Amino acid sequence: MIMNAFPMTILLLVSLWVSPSVTAASSPEPPVQPIAAFTPGARVLFQGDSITDGNRGRSADPNHILGHGYVFIIAARHGAAFPGLKLDFMNRGISGNTVTNLQQRWQKDTLDLKPDLLSILIGVNDSGRGMPLDQYEAAYDRLLADTKAANPNIKLVLCEPFLLPVGKKKDNYDASRADIQKRRDIEARLAKKHGAALVKFQSAFDEACQRAPAEHWIWDGVHPTYSGHQIMADAWERAVREFWRK
Repeated sequence: MIMNAFPMTILLLVSLWVSPSVTAASSPEPPVQPIAAFTPGARVLFQGDSITDGNRGRSADPNHILGHGYVFIIAARHGAAFPGLKLDFMNRGISGNTVTNLQQRWQKDTLDLKPDLLSILIGVNDSGRGMPLDQYEAAYDRLLADTKAANPNIKLVLCEPFLLPVGKKKDNYDASRADIQKRRDIEARLAKKHGAALVKFQSAFDEACQRAPAEHWIWDGVHPTYSGHQIMADAWERAVREFWRK
């Protein structure tokens, strides 16, 4: 009887030792904090230039349709954490776009898609091509006005253009940064005017540069690395969560 009981005791001890780890491994990670602006069935549309484009696919292939950047990170995180919300994330960023390019395709690529939340990141190409600030502001203002006219209940998110002194952007960096700052000021005014959340990407990258060199976050002064896109996703979520508190 003693010999029979000994193996059973060992099995019981092993079972007690293994069970907690098995239970922990099988338990899902705590979900990310919900964003009140992500209402059930909401369509979330991201618009902009190459930073938003992220080399996105132009077919219905769900593996590439959102690109490989901050849009993908945001959609993946919240799509996995809250599948019951049935959120519909869309990306219509196009490399090289300026605010004028957005105007030309706004009906088809924005208004016709009927988003519930619209996020826009534009301005760095306008700055690089020297678009006058007053024209930039007027064109951007018109886009937002047209959007609200089409859907008065739409939630708007305006994202700051940004720049870091990497590669060729080290040349005349102070002047380029000053122009980007003026465009950020314009976006701040437009966000206040149109009741939009404002995502301060430049501040997020400036803070990140206290932890690692600029090259770690942005490889050419404009386009983020994968680490930089994570910075963007986190900053976007913080700003949107804060603006639309429950």
